[in-house]
Amino acid sequence: MGLLEEITKSKKELPESVLTLSQEEMEMRVKEIKKKLGTKLFIPGHHYQKDEVIQFADTVGDSLQLAQVSARNTEAEYIVFCGVHFMAETADILTKENQHVILPDMRAGCSMADMADIYQTEKAWRKLGELFGDTIIPLTYVNSTAAIKAFVGENGGATVTSSNAHKMVKWALGEKERILFLPDQHLGRNTAADLGIPLSEMGIWDPIKNELQFEGELEKVKVILWKGHCSVHENFTVKNIEQVRKNYPEMNIIVHPECTREVVEKSDLNGSTKYIIETISNAPSGSSWAIGTEMNLVQRIIAQHKDKHIISLNPYMCPCLTMNRIDLPHLLWSLENIVNNNFQNVIKVDRQVAENAVHALDRMLIRV
Repeated sequence: MGLLEEITKSKKELPESVLTLSQEEMEMRVKEIKKKLGTKLFIPGHHYQKDEVIQFADTVGDSLQLAQVSARNTEAEYIVFCGVHFMAETADILTKENQHVILPDMRAGCSMADMADIYQTEKAWRKLGELFGDTIIPLTYVNSTAAIKAFVGENGGATVTSSNAHKMVKWALGEKERILFLPDQHLGRNTAADLGIPLSEMGIWDPIKNELQFEGELEKVKVILWKGHCSVHENFTVKNIEQVRKNYPEMNIIVHPECTREVVEKSDLNGSTKYIIETISNAPSGSSWAIGTEMNLVQRIIAQHKDKHIISLNPYMCPCLTMNRIDLPHLLWSLENIVNNNFQNVIKVDRQVAENAVHALDRMLIRV
């Protein structure tokens, strides 16, 4: 069954046996099933998930970290991944054949990952080859589909995370003269700029127009940025920063590098989700922070650090809508299906795709 068919299927209403339960009843049932399945069940939860789901997670973290922990947990037969589709794909790629990765709601996708599909990427690669010959190495953010990871692995490239992007871009530029950075232009731009590459040496690949957007001589291009972005992080603006500076002059501003270059430049600090969490945790009591990242996580950080003044950089920011597809009813439904041997929403990556994707992941992991 294709992804579109699976998503269409997942849109059917949940059964009355789930929908008629109160939240307390659903929580009690999840606890019962977790106890019954024991070590056969493993529930990884991404930082951006709702608290109603995170409370049942066996581990909480970023996407690659969760996939790696899932792979190490060889006792688990059922991995109910509370995140989005590309994360569950990575978990399936890294886990063993006898382990089943399940996504509670197939509508839980990622707009950024969807901005680079394999057909667009292959067309772009052919066109870029005509322009630059064999001088480009592809890199992809782990926030990408298995097919894109496989493409990158097959063409000598590697994956990157927001934590190791600087190291991986430096490695890539030691391998080839240029890089193609997929699918988030902002992480690519911020990383390259931090490494001293001027914006004048960065072009943008528009997958809709199938063209390179660059002013100047082509031989000066060092970084080709895929025209994709995170719909959450792109909504933090310079105006948000100016308002915080006006209202709270002493407040520190920390943002994720998926934000625009202008926002990152005007912030005090920027870094991965892990970096943000650790920075706030290690900050002195009484310090003030405005955080530019997903709202579920910001609210959780606020609740965990009541000794500090913490706000969202954008007070009108909504949680990640696709992450929020995973809710308590869908989690319970998934667990009930496991108990009844009626598996739904099993994520299975094609073997050849998985093998090539592993090449991209391995090239990163041996260097970090």
